[in-house]
Amino acid sequence: MFKSIGDVLKLLPTATVILYQVLTPIVTNTGDCHLANKIITPVLLVICAFFCAFSAFTDSFVGADGKVKYGLVTARGLAPFGGTDAADAGMDFSKYRLRFGDFVHGFFSVTVFAAVALLADANTVSCFYPSLKSQQKQLVMALPIVVGALASVVFVVFPSTRHGIGYPPAQPATASLASQ
Repeated sequence: MFKSIGDVLKLLPTATVILYQVLTPIVTNTGDCHLANKIITPVLLVICAFFCAFSAFTDSFVGADGKVKYGLVTARGLAPFGGTDAADAGMDFSKYRLRFGDFVHGFFSVTVFAAVALLADANTVSCFYPSLKSQQKQLVMALPIVVGALASVVFVVFPSTRHGIGYPPAQPATASLASQ
């Protein structure tokens, strides 16, 4: 099913979750929030959620010069960041068209991030709903796992062929033949 750990990692917003978990103790004052912390933390949540969704709409390709390049997936195909140079102008970017599965992946990536950030992060829970941690401990512990399991099933039903920013790029056919 999965050829490498990179295939599994590209389905989850791991870099965004790590960034959030590094920054959340700072912006939440380690769970002891004041008004400024309660304003800054949702801003961080929204920014991270945006990048979770955005990453589902990026892909990569190996340019004519052999370098990995990235772009935004659109209804017409891939729109390379920085435009296309003369060497890449002849490439067919229409095969990278936006698909229904991209929206599904974007939605569930944000959902997984939200479950982890809003329920599994002790600082966020202490900041915004401290009574939930003591009164609904099973819910706080179980819901992120349930969301993750549901997202895993959805990711199997809608497999992604995208190799977005930060994920292992697709190997060109000649490189995969040479490595065998």
